[in-house]
Amino acid sequence: MSSLTKVTKSRRRRKRASIGRGKKRARTKAATPKFPIHPEKSA
Repeated sequence: MSSLTKVTKSRRRRKRASIGRGKKRARTKAATPKFPIHPEKSA
C-alpha cells in the first residue's frame, strides 16, 4: 500500500491533468480540418 504522501501527490497530479480536458478536446476539434495536400497525385 502506498504512503499517504504518494497517494496525495498522485491525486493532485491526476486532477491537474484533467483540468480543462473538455476545453482541450474542443480546441482540437475546432482546429483546421484534415484535407489532402496533393489531391492531383491521388486522382
